Amino acid sequence: MSALIQNDSYAVGQLTPSIVLYEPSFEGWLSAVFYVYANRLQNDISLKLTAQDCYRPSLIAQATNVATDEDKAERVLTKLNKLLGRSGMRNILWGFLSEKEDIGTTLFRVVKYAIDYPGRHIMQDLGNLDVLELVQTVKSVGREKHRMEAFVRFEHTTDDIYFARVEPDFNVLPLIGEHFRQRYQDQHWAIYDISRGFGIYYDKSNSTSSRPAKLQTITDLDDAVLRNPASIHSENEQRYQKFWQGYFTNVNIKERKNPKLHKQYLPQRYWKYLSEKQMLPNADHLQKKR
Repeated sequence: MSALIQNDSYAVGQLTPSIVLYEPSFEGWLSAVFYVYANRLQNDISLKLTAQDCYRPSLIAQATNVATDEDKAERVLTKLNKLLGRSGMRNILWGFLSEKEDIGTTLFRVVKYAIDYPGRHIMQDLGNLDVLELVQTVKSVGREKHRMEAFVRFEHTTDDIYFARVEPDFNVLPLIGEHFRQRYQDQHWAIYDISRGFGIYYDKSNSTSSRPAKLQTITDLDDAVLRNPASIHSENEQRYQKFWQGYFTNVNIKERKNPKLHKQYLPQRYWKYLSEKQMLPNADHLQKKR
């Protein structure tokens, strides 16, 4: 017993978690990684990297705020590009966009693994729990990206802008913009993430015959419009929605309905922004009588 008591002694610092708080942006996280290595904290097993807007103060944790520094972030990004390559950096970025709790710490541990073993293909080492968690997270983000590209519904407005509202589980708006930019170059359109308070806007007037316009970030939309987009619908929009709902209703075969399979391929959380799932007024006449 005396031997156990002698060996079971720890420095106070070993019991106190160290938390590095970064501004909630990818550059902010990169700046935090730079700070950790500049201050030789990378071997602290209790170290956590946490976004400032996700931090819950603790009586025992030691938290340090790190400001975003674009030059330092660029240095870290250059280093990671050399270590991880294009596919590895894609995993890091998509993992960050998942916004999962403690994702900043998971990403840092993956980066530390890559720095400690520069000659190893770390993204293939699924025996490492941090790499495994990141790979699984990236798959979930990719699935959400694919669904958003499929389930976005645009509504034509009086300003000749096709407007869509979304609420994805992950922050996939930066990932789906290019998909729509390449396909809808001849239209003004905008997609707004209600849960995160920002969107992307494509202005076709800035495009050329050889190159589509750049995407713009939009914020601070009118709450009344977000709650009731029908208030800015063009004359034909309501008609288009009725036609689409009528088509959707009549191609269904009641005898072959499979709600469980339907929800598997089209999760119910997406339904609120799908026009075919809405009950439009005065649309009874669109239903074919059998």
